[in-house]
Amino acid sequence: MKLLIHGRNLELTPALREYTQSKLEKAIHHFNSIVQQADVYLSVARNPSVPQQTAEVTVFANGTIIRAQERSHNLYASIDLVANKLSRQLRRYKERHSDHHHSKGHRASLTPTTEAVLEEKNIDESLIKNKEAHLPNPGVRKKYFSMPLMSVEEARHQLDLIDHDFYMFKEIETKELQVIYKRNHGGYGVIQAKE
Repeated sequence: MKLLIHGRNLELTPALREYTQSKLEKAIHHFNSIVQQADVYLSVARNPSVPQQTAEVTVFANGTIIRAQERSHNLYASIDLVANKLSRQLRRYKERHSDHHHSKGHRASLTPTTEAVLEEKNIDESLIKNKEAHLPNPGVRKKYFSMPLMSVEEARHQLDLIDHDFYMFKEIETKELQVIYKRNHGGYGVIQAKE
């Protein structure tokens, strides 16, 4: 597994790097066959009145992104919490993709690996040639990701894996964009475009 550790507003000491690496390797140990890469961001809040220290981990497992984030007053505690959370999420992911959750004779479809997806898209020319860099407006952050067709149930599972409040997806039957979100009082909701 490839492990990348980044620090924001802090000095990434060898001791901190070693502690993070050992905790994540222990959390991912049973899932080495599905995890190709893990990105870790450790950060400390700039505002001294907010003693918030965050550990955020994004794992790439067989083409699926699994994300966990934890905050506390101590960075080492945040690392412990995020490692435990990540281990639970990977266990849930692996259980969902194992055969014992499907009826007899049916198997879970395999998610293509990152390498397989990248091999499909050959880039023949420069992506930056004759283009000018523009910074986005402050406060606006853009994210781009592939959107394979999926059912509402699959989108709900992805929402649980990425640890966000909402997840945008293309619904498999209508092929339209929809948003599934966690409701404040429990359960989930789906936002659909009105014709």
